[in-house]
Amino acid sequence: MNLSGDDQKKAIAIGAFVALAVGVLYYQLSDSGSPAAPPPPPVITSVSTSTHPATTAGTKPAVANTNASTQLDPTLKMGPMLVTEALVYSGNGRNIFSASSVPVEMPKAIAPARPKGPLAPVYVAPSGPPPPPPIDLKFFGTATSGNGTRQAFLLHGEDVFLASAGDVVQRRYKVISVAANSIVVEDMTNNNRQTLPLLTN
Repeated sequence: MNLSGDDQKKAIAIGAFVALAVGVLYYQLSDSGSPAAPPPPPVITSVSTSTHPATTAGTKPAVANTNASTQLDPTLKMGPMLVTEALVYSGNGRNIFSASSVPVEMPKAIAPARPKGPLAPVYVAPSGPPPPPPIDLKFFGTATSGNGTRQAFLLHGEDVFLASAGDVVQRRYKVISVAANSIVVEDMTNNNRQTLPLLTN
């Protein structure tokens, strides 16, 4: 039977696919059929630290394979247990495990916590309106006018005023009287009168 070129290519491709499938199936079956070997149990090795008289310099100590269970000693030792049972409480304070132990003496207070007798009254300042603010003027000199009236030199910030009795400064402060060493000024916003002394320096 003669096959054309296209039929030969198809037959070759089918054969290759079948061979690949058979190889994969065989590989899977061979892996599942042979279980993996379990890992070997761990081996505990102990190094002998004792020095044998016949050991020469440069030689390594012998290494022996032993089991961990052979190194444990389950024997109950009575010596240490008897020592702990023979211990006697020797503290110098109160024994909390004995009802007849002498209680510890507590220190006594030097003074009572609260003084005896009535307490002294506490002075409370009477509440009222706050005091008026001081008059913000400084009196630093006097002068006499042509008619003999005494005038005062007043300073408010950087402003200088020359006022006599009855004059109003800064539309708020009224000069009541002018003397040689002091003047009386009234703050008209709150009817507060204050005496301003003469500045000496």
